[in-house]
Amino acid sequence: MAKKKFNYGGQAVIEGVMMRGPKKMAVAVRRPNGEIAVFEENIPVFLEKWTFLRWPFLRGTLALVEAVTLGVHSLLLSANESLGEEEKIGQREWALTVAGSIAVALLIFFVLPTLAIHLLRPWLGPRPLVLNLVEGLLRMVILILYVWSISRLKDVQRVLEYHGAEHKAIFTYEAGAPLTVEEAKTRSRKHPRCGTSFLLFVVLVSIVVFSFFGWPNLFWRIVLRLALLPVVAGISYEAIRLAGRSRHPVVQLLSFPGLWLQNLTTREPDAGQLEVAIAALQAVLEKEPPEAV
Repeated sequence: MAKKKFNYGGQAVIEGVMMRGPKKMAVAVRRPNGEIAVFEENIPVFLEKWTFLRWPFLRGTLALVEAVTLGVHSLLLSANESLGEEEKIGQREWALTVAGSIAVALLIFFVLPTLAIHLLRPWLGPRPLVLNLVEGLLRMVILILYVWSISRLKDVQRVLEYHGAEHKAIFTYEAGAPLTVEEAKTRSRKHPRCGTSFLLFVVLVSIVVFSFFGWPNLFWRIVLRLALLPVVAGISYEAIRLAGRSRHPVVQLLSFPGLWLQNLTTREPDAGQLEVAIAALQAVLEKEPPEAV
């Protein structure tokens, strides 16, 4: 039986790009002196030990946890490399920052919308379907406004340019073209498997999933929202996988909002940033050639 093709991917980090393969990851960072530093590490592969985690709708939650873990580690590595020796960030300081950021994200995107609809319920009526729909739309508005606001920050725009470079490098590889800056320049900076699209799928899927549980009191509603996150993530992961491999018109239509949102989360990279993204991808491919995966 033919092996399934692995979907290589990654994320933008501070002055660099992280790329990951089945068992290896590589982070390429542009140092202050202009040279590119590449770091390669193994990825803990839980799927090989517990095969049930390969099942659809379970693998999504694991993939999300793995993506957050690798992403945080890669960001710390890139921050320390790009800042130089005198400004290195400690593990404890970084852990507290990440934990605080996750807590704030859950508060803004899951607790705040349902609290707002709780206060507006006298004007919206008692129907659970309407309340869940309006809450989901509010969550989407908050997400778009949040992305738009941070995308205007100068330092963040550099990361968004590396995000575009990551996508262009992946598209170049998937097209079977040589991994060169010239080839990558011609590719799109918006990719259907992007984490931005995943977040939008999470918002849309949450409307449907939460609707099955009616409209309990505020306390249990918040508990349910948080408890059902793995379910929402699992379904969204399957949707993003489908969007990445299917050209069906319906799938393309469902992918359009996420691709549109990437207008805010990506920027056109320069040649140097493309060079960094390609260096990260090449490092992974050299360690795990596609024919060996």
